[in-house]
Amino acid sequence: MSALRRKFGEDYQVVNTNRGSTYTAPVKKKRQRFVEKNGRCNVQHGNLGGETSRYISDLFTTLVDLKWRWNLLIFILTYTIAWLVMASMWWIIAYIRGDLNHGHDQSYTPCVANVYNFPSAFLFFIETEATIGYGYRYITEKCPEGIILFLFQSLLGSIVDAFLIGCMFIKMSQPKKRAETLMFSQDAVISQRDGKLCLMFRVGNLRNSHMVSAQIRCKLIKVS
Repeated sequence: MSALRRKFGEDYQVVNTNRGSTYTAPVKKKRQRFVEKNGRCNVQHGNLGGETSRYISDLFTTLVDLKWRWNLLIFILTYTIAWLVMASMWWIIAYIRGDLNHGHDQSYTPCVANVYNFPSAFLFFIETEATIGYGYRYITEKCPEGIILFLFQSLLGSIVDAFLIGCMFIKMSQPKKRAETLMFSQDAVISQRDGKLCLMFRVGNLRNSHMVSAQIRCKLIKVS
């Protein structure tokens, strides 16, 4: 039986002369690749302990490594929540000072001109944050708390822009799809070269641009 296996492989049948007794060798299952041809490693780490805290400690790299759909979701949610929170703070200042009751009173000097409800406070924040500046809504000099909030808004907006836009820029500049234009030979051969047996295969670049200082690393998996 071992001789038949060596000669015909695993997919063979041994038929006994006795009636009703047929032995079929189990079909060998296809092994899962350790490393895909695009360079992605199929090994996943688990049960290491404290994984969440380690990922949060390096939050910027964690965001860069996320998939695009999660990056876009975090990008939209962060800006939406920040806009709503800051607009609410401007509305609270107008509510505490009583500016909402004198929205159309020309003789009254409010903290922010022409802010008399939450939508107008939200529009004022968008105009100042996006540096649109229509000129219809503006801060007056008789509102020190508004000036302090405006400084805080400018600092917070700069930090959020630098963090999220930097994360998106680094993610877009990563050459992960570069492997799509690199082709490997379907078959590899073992041949003698310089007096030694070597595993040889070919790698081709479909683009006209040259790759400088390109390095190729291979992993050999031995199954005992």
